Amino acid sequence: MTKRREFIKKSIAGTAGIAIGGMGFSAKSYASIMGANDRINLSVIGIRSQGYAHIKSLCRIKDSKNIRLTNLCDVDENLFPERIKYVQENMGIKPSTEWDMRKVFSNPDIHAVTFATPNHWHALGTIWACQAGKHVYVEKPVCHNLFEGRKMIEAGRKYNVRVQAGLGSRSSENVIEAMKFLHEGGIGDVYMARGLCFKPRDSFGISKDSAPPAGLHYDMWLGPAPYRAYNAKKGHYNWHWFWSTGNGDTGNQGPHQFDIARWGMNKNEHPVSIYSTGGIYGIDPGECAQETPNTQTSVFKYNDGKILEFETRGRYTNAEADMAVRIGNLFYGTEGYLELSGYSWKAYKMREKEPFAVSQQGSNPTLESHLGNFVDVIRSGRDQDLNCDINEGFYSSALPILANISYKLGRELKFYGAYEKFARDTEADMMLSRNYRKPYVVPEEV
Repeated sequence: MTKRREFIKKSIAGTAGIAIGGMGFSAKSYASIMGANDRINLSVIGIRSQGYAHIKSLCRIKDSKNIRLTNLCDVDENLFPERIKYVQENMGIKPSTEWDMRKVFSNPDIHAVTFATPNHWHALGTIWACQAGKHVYVEKPVCHNLFEGRKMIEAGRKYNVRVQAGLGSRSSENVIEAMKFLHEGGIGDVYMARGLCFKPRDSFGISKDSAPPAGLHYDMWLGPAPYRAYNAKKGHYNWHWFWSTGNGDTGNQGPHQFDIARWGMNKNEHPVSIYSTGGIYGIDPGECAQETPNTQTSVFKYNDGKILEFETRGRYTNAEADMAVRIGNLFYGTEGYLELSGYSWKAYKMREKEPFAVSQQGSNPTLESHLGNFVDVIRSGRDQDLNCDINEGFYSSALPILANISYKLGRELKFYGAYEKFARDTEADMMLSRNYRKPYVVPEEV
């Protein structure tokens, strides 16, 4: 086994163009099992925005969870100096750096990775990490399409590693309390849930294609996405608003509220019908390159007739409900309704104007607790102890993905959840996966 491991490590380091899945990692990888007192070494992959939040949170729990952030990985090497400095000042060590994540996976001293890359890299990066025996924390949406999400689940199970989805509300005491209240019949039978994403965004403009800036490994940044010339307005953060790399705000902020809606309704299944409509409003298309809608309404129906609604408003808007909810959820039951805004909630009986139940816990940050849960479960080895296992993350990420397919096709879709296929709809089925750019291919067999 030792000779085989050395061969694998040398092969990956020396053959960066070969997908890790082709190297045949053992399901009982050397990095998959940790002792209760062992220090866990991590790498953050994608360190710009949310990745910087990962870095800060990991530094804050370094002692309580006995972890070290020993590596930073990003295709943009310009980010390294500031991030290295932060880790040195807050963790007392100087992390190594890589721009190619495959070299992170070949490093036996790294036990786990967190992903805060653009959406189109979440699945392939997670699968490669699983194949290398690394435990994975992956940001939302966990996948860019449905095929990828299913393969991520398969990879985590096959290689016996923990895969946590970055839906942090699953680690919020307030939200857990609200879900328990709903599940115990606090407002009767919940027949409808509503998710809200009201984030006004202005035009980010347009620019001409150009050469990538020095220090950015652009081919690696594109990865599984189709080739396109570098454009400054389609890169950092703006990638959210282009179909080949992002999923719009319905698939950006949306997965958090989709997850809470599905959780509150106890829907551990796909819907049977999906309809989504909308468009880009209040922005001149000649002055902004955005592809994804800034205004979108989506309706999902489940097999028992219950409804999940989701609304994205990216321009000027009022809030909703007594709590002035902009980012949050509303639940409607046979005996009342519940409003959840951020991490606070109130429940109302029938037509009563004053709440009869409210959140008891103080509003709490969730990233440290969510990452902390991930670290704890690396040590326990029990997928069931993850607050948001990849399976949960997949079902919640699937909802905005399905909505976007309906939006792009301009019609209602019928879905067979057991097969993860649309009902006699080849055109829609083609949008459940994508054509991958070699060598960045999500494999059929993980």
